Amino acid sequence: MSHRTLIVTAVAAEADSVAGGLAPLARPGGELPVPGGLLLRRYEGLDLLVGGVGPAAVAAATGAALTRAALAGEPYGLVVSAGIAGGFPGRAPLGSLVVSDAIVAADLGADTPDGYLPVEELGFGRSVHRVPDALTQPAAAALAAAGLPHTTGGVLTVSTVTGSAARAGELAARHPGAAAEAMEGFGVAEAAAAHGAAVLELRAVSNAVGPRDRAAWRIGDALTALRAAAAALVPVLGTLEARPCS
Repeated sequence: MSHRTLIVTAVAAEADSVAGGLAPLARPGGELPVPGGLLLRRYEGLDLLVGGVGPAAVAAATGAALTRAALAGEPYGLVVSAGIAGGFPGRAPLGSLVVSDAIVAADLGADTPDGYLPVEELGFGRSVHRVPDALTQPAAAALAAAGLPHTTGGVLTVSTVTGSAARAGELAARHPGAAAEAMEGFGVAEAAAAHGAAVLELRAVSNAVGPRDRAAWRIGDALTALRAAAAALVPVLGTLEARPCS
């Protein structure tokens, strides 16, 4: 059964790349204002939102869009957090794509003398949204069919981007299934969960997680990969099983 999809990016450049991949879809709605000064780009069965940088901003923006849709009687079944990201060396090379099997708040917890404790071990909240195979596998298969290099793995959400080898090593050890690091996925996932919508994260790798070496970044290549990924997913987005994360 088909459903409506909301794709959320952090910045306009990411949205523009996604929009390039959505070109085959009709745009019957143009743009629609959302509370907070946001605009939805409307397509047939799908909307595209620039939600802001970081988990707090994007959670607020996504929540506003989901609420507007619910009040209009046209709720979303699936929300996709999409954009560029850092890839963990050995897991996700530059220019490749990552499809989430888990969306993780990488530093939502506490430092203790015995090491890091995630918020669950403190007795409240959650730091992980696990994405069902019914979402991850068809999305990955669509990328494979299009010949796009990709991996499936956890996508970490951080508020401070990693800039050292020590921090990269710490995160990789703490989250051994992680393939990429970004700043918005967990905020999108929290908003989606509050509305009973399924969520998936799609990232194109622009740089390696670790020491900041801007000369080595490949943002243009990542945006091109993001556009190709959006085009590959157009035929399947509406048919992915809209089951909320666990």
